Parts: sequence; C-alpha cells; structure tokens
Amino acid sequence: MIVWLLLTFTALAESNFQTRRPHSCPDLCSCSLTASGANVLCSRSSLTYFPERGLPPNTTHLSFQGTQLSNITAGHLSAVPFLTYLRLYYNNLTSLPPELPVVIPHLNELDLSGNQLVHLPPNVFSHASLYRLILRSNLLEKADADWFPDNSSLTLLDLSWNRLTSIPAALLHKLPNLEVLDLNDNNLQELQEDALKNLHHLETLNLGGNKLMTLRPATFAHNLKLSQLCLHENRLQELPANLLRGLQNLQLLLLFKNQLRYLPSGLLDETKSSFGVVLSGNPWECDGKIEYLWKWLTDRLQNVFFLKEVTCGGPEAFKDQQIVSLTESQLGLTKSQSNIHN
Repeated sequence: MIVWLLLTFTALAESNFQTRRPHSCPDLCSCSLTASGANVLCSRSSLTYFPERGLPPNTTHLSFQGTQLSNITAGHLSAVPFLTYLRLYYNNLTSLPPELPVVIPHLNELDLSGNQLVHLPPNVFSHASLYRLILRSNLLEKADADWFPDNSSLTLLDLSWNRLTSIPAALLHKLPNLEVLDLNDNNLQELQEDALKNLHHLETLNLGGNKLMTLRPATFAHNLKLSQLCLHENRLQELPANLLRGLQNLQLLLLFKNQLRYLPSGLLDETKSSFGVVLSGNPWECDGKIEYLWKWLTDRLQNVFFLKEVTCGGPEAFKDQQIVSLTESQLGLTKSQSNIHN
C-alpha cells in the first residue's frame, strides 16, 4: 500500500512538473508555463537572431533583454499571435514592422527601451488593447500623431531620454486615457498651451531635463488629477501665478535646477498639507520681491525637500545663504509691509 502511494505521488509530481514546463524552448532562452500561457525570456548577449521556430505557440510574455537582436519582422512575431506582453529591452533594434498591430493584436504592454529607434511607421501602435508603451532611451527626434489611433486606450507613455524637440498636440489629443506621461530628458523647447487639454486622467507628468523657458498660464488647466508634476532641470525663468490653479490633488512639484529668481504671489496657495516641493538649484534673488517665497517657506518648512539647499543666488551679500534664515530687515521689509501680505 505504501509503495503504491509513493508511486502515485511521484507520478502526480512529474505530471505537475510537465505542465509547468513547455514542450519546446529556443536555445539561449528560458521558458516557463503559467495558467494563461508561456513566458519566454531571452537574455544572452550572444543571441543575434529571433528564434521563431522554438517558441511555444501559446507564448503570452516574451522578453529580449541585452541581446544583439537588430531585426524583428512581422513573420517573426506571427509565431506568437497570443502575445500580451513584449519587452525588447536594450537590444540593437533600428526599426519596427508596420504590421505590428496585425500580427500581435492582443498586446497590452510594449517596452522598447534602450534600442536604436529613429523613425517609426504610421499606425504602428494602433492595437486596441495597448495600455503601456515604453520608448525610453532611443534616438527618436520626432513623435508622430499617426502612430496612434483616435481615442487610444494607452494609459502610460514613456518617451524619456530621446531627442524630441517638440511633442505634437495632435498626438496627445489621441490619448484621452493617459495617466502617466514621461518626456524627461529630451530637447523640448516649448509646450503648446492646449497640448494637454484632453488628458483629464493624467496623474503623473514628467517634463524634467528639457529646455523649457516659459509655461503658459493654462498649460495644466485641464489636468485636475495631476499628483506629480516634474519641471526640474529646465530653463524656466518665471512662472504664471495661476499655473497650478485647480490642481487640488498635487502631491509633488519638482522645480529644482531652473533659472527662477522669484515665485509669483499665490502660486502655491492651493497646495495641501501633504504637498511636497523641491526648489533647490535656482538663483533666487533675495530682495523685497522674494517675500512671497520667503514667507511660504517659513510657514511650510515641512513641505520642502532639501530646504537647506534653497539658497540665495544674489545679491552678493546674501549669496548661498538659506532663504529661511533671512530676516524682514535683511529683505528690506517692514513689519507693516509683511502684515499686508498675511
């Protein structure tokens, strides 16, 4: 009886192991099975080709990471028509097949980070079910509206670390479901005032590391769900007083390393107690015009990250001195003037 039970247990264990392991797997790749299909990971630096013949036909997750893969065709991808997740991360791809939405119509997430993409064909991301698209660290100089269909289902778009000089309003108008937009570290010089008007669900916007010099007053007027706004490492010299009006959900604002000398009166007045801001690395001019920032900092010390680094850029007498350490008399303010602003 005991021997029979042992044999039965062994047979069940072997059967269970076989269900977790696909019948075929390409060389230089690893494969595993889940309830929804096969997961395939190819991460050998010696891999130079797309191993279409060895892929399990029920593959749903496919990842190429750090290989020498330089070409991918519609024929290759037709071997895995049930893909929902495709990660082509830090390879040597220079192009994508225009038939991408046809051969893998169920794709939910596409990560193309760290390739050599310069141009992309029209309608290449017209998958009805595509929710997350990551194009980080490529060589894109232009983003085209015809990449996407009208009313795209995309919720995340990452175009950071490319060479974009502008982002077409027509492209963003096609993405009404977007929650995260990352344009960090490009060469953006301006943002059209109505570019973000259709992004009513936008929660995170990263415009850091660009060349923005100004922002129009109504730039974020339609993005009332914004919780994180990154404007750091630009060339902003001034901000409109009503730039943040209506952004009741704003939790984090990054303004470090710009060219700001003052903040306009009222800019931060609608922020909540949980709000956090980074203001360091600006050439704040510590004279009477700094009163609004000085008073806000004094009242909201707990809301400022790296407070000790919020220092004066001028005049020379106060250079590198912490703004919150200054007194009314040093700023040329009288108590009556200060009370007027209370």
